[in-house]
Amino acid sequence: MLLQIPEWELVAVDEISRLQRVFKLKNYAEALAFTNKVAAIAEEEDHHPLIVLEWGRVTVQWWTHVVKGLHQNDFIMAAKTDAIFG
Repeated sequence: MLLQIPEWELVAVDEISRLQRVFKLKNYAEALAFTNKVAAIAEEEDHHPLIVLEWGRVTVQWWTHVVKGLHQNDFIMAAKTDAIFG
């Protein structure tokens, strides 16, 4: 399924696989707006990522806590995050 979201990479944190992508934006305001959009779909889907907001940059990590790794839903949420980014 990783082929469907080519901008994402697999990373491991404490031996738990996660999907990660760094999104580059023009400034802090755009990064914050993007973060809020990702947060909104996370709330809607009741599936919450790690989001790191910086000036002009947002890092998003998706994984499923219950399975301690990746689930199909993580790939779906990554694709939805890509769609928000445009």
